[in-house]
Amino acid sequence: MAEHIIVLEKATKIFKAEVVFENISVAFEKGKVYGIIGRNGSGKSVFFKCICGLMPLTAGLVRVNGKIVGKEIEIPADIGIVIERPGFMQHYSGFKNLKMLAKIRGKTTDSTICATMRKVGLDPDNKKWVEKYSIGMLQRLGIAQAILESPELLILDEPMNGLDENGVAEIREMFQSLKAQGVTILMTSHNADDISSLCDETYIMQNHILTKLS
Repeated sequence: MAEHIIVLEKATKIFKAEVVFENISVAFEKGKVYGIIGRNGSGKSVFFKCICGLMPLTAGLVRVNGKIVGKEIEIPADIGIVIERPGFMQHYSGFKNLKMLAKIRGKTTDSTICATMRKVGLDPDNKKWVEKYSIGMLQRLGIAQAILESPELLILDEPMNGLDENGVAEIREMFQSLKAQGVTILMTSHNADDISSLCDETYIMQNHILTKLS
């Protein structure tokens, strides 16, 4: 039997009188890549935030690795997240930003930080402040932050935003490699090629519900 890393049961999110999504019951298996599509404002980002524990559900529940988010755990362990534009210390280099974040848990060495930056196409020796980064460089740094501690689960909201054609190809290849290592990935994308080339299953968020397409 397949092992589920994420399970949602009648998950509902309402802001005041606005229903974002309701009664979503779905399970995501370990080691697969899932694509979530839908128009802007359909609730994809909020859905991801509720899975990650960054925003509470109004009703229902979400379990990650068997733990109820918001009750048994606040933020799931062993998770990497890119939701909206990543926030970094503007007057520090990319390497220094990642090093500061790595100190929180003390699991990552300088050599791992350097290797991770190179993996996403960034130069760890570049002293340029993050405030001078292009949108694509910021996106690469956000992805580096997400994968830095080799999480088993990645939640990625439009991870290809701001990347040029070569950058998209490089990051797709990296995600394929992570999938081969057993990492579970949930991602949104407006690019149909991202979804078709990376995802095992695709869902659409519309009319407040999540529907499986393939």
